[in-house]
Amino acid sequence: MARRVGKIAYRVVAVLARRLSDFAHASPSPNKHAWAKSLNARAQISLPRQAILPTLLLALVLPLTTHAQDLPARPIRIIVPNPPGGAGDISARLIGQKLSESLHQPVVVENQAGASGALGMNMLKRAAPDGTTIGVAIALAQTIDLIQNKQASFDIVRDFTPITAIADNPAGLVVNSQIAATSLPEFIDLARKRPGEISYGSAGIGTGLHLYGQVLNQTAGIAMLNVPYKGTTPALNDLIGGHVPAAILSLATALPHIQSGRLRLLTVFDTKRYAKLPDVPAVSEVLPGFVPGRAWIGFLGPRDLPAAITTRLHEELVRVINSPDVQQVLGENGLVTIANTPAEFAAMIREDAKIWDAAAVSAGLVAR
Repeated sequence: MARRVGKIAYRVVAVLARRLSDFAHASPSPNKHAWAKSLNARAQISLPRQAILPTLLLALVLPLTTHAQDLPARPIRIIVPNPPGGAGDISARLIGQKLSESLHQPVVVENQAGASGALGMNMLKRAAPDGTTIGVAIALAQTIDLIQNKQASFDIVRDFTPITAIADNPAGLVVNSQIAATSLPEFIDLARKRPGEISYGSAGIGTGLHLYGQVLNQTAGIAMLNVPYKGTTPALNDLIGGHVPAAILSLATALPHIQSGRLRLLTVFDTKRYAKLPDVPAVSEVLPGFVPGRAWIGFLGPRDLPAAITTRLHEELVRVINSPDVQQVLGENGLVTIANTPAEFAAMIREDAKIWDAAAVSAGLVAR
């Protein structure tokens, strides 16, 4: 809209300038331009009489058009370093469509999921910092790269420009309803009485769901065994079927089964409770020493993205994220929207990168 207004404004000014110039070159009457001459004298500037009014008009219009020129008038690419169907992909496609409608230019979502996400993150890292390429990252992006490839190929703090967090994708410790434990303290007591016998399903080695379990083991003094699955869905299915007594799952995935009573949520891996299940305590309420890393997803740009472009993208993205229809869809997918400032998002990235990297080290997945 702003770009369209700017183009129209310039056309209007051009027409007015030509007509005013013609008028100014006509034979003047004694009082025709008295006010303009007075203004010129007060400002103590020397402008040709015919240039004064067009100059004033341009001064009024230019502020309207400057904001519109921050983004190149070319398609915007959103890189998603994860497979289709996940929280990052759902968010990128939903927000990308609305962003395209707002900017009146194409927005294309590309899934680049190779090398456990490192492929897409490095494509974003190498992209030109001109506002035409942004990406959706997850909180564990750097930690997963470090675990899977033994040496991180990017630095999530230094190699990118934070734009805004989109949402938090909280996880929880979920048990089959046949398990006697009805709270986290009862589950911990059960695990202490049966060391090495209680297992929990996760979405795979090195995922946040796996790391939550390892930190819980150390903080609570228990010895749960991790059963890694190829994704959340098979872990969920085995938990429902009773093949594993517990699992650490995304609440977006487990919520319908918790609400139906087939599964029981014992704790949320966050510093606050989950709004849809407010009676279940956060893990830090039960175990004050447990500081969980957040499982956010958010928009990043390449390093050295100009401040004006970052600000424009931030304004547009936050407006879209906070729109009622986007809030509804993200909420239906179990996500808790954030939409913070670039500075706030940068602080989140720094804090959570340290927490997740430390968790990987404590789990023995990364050398100290």
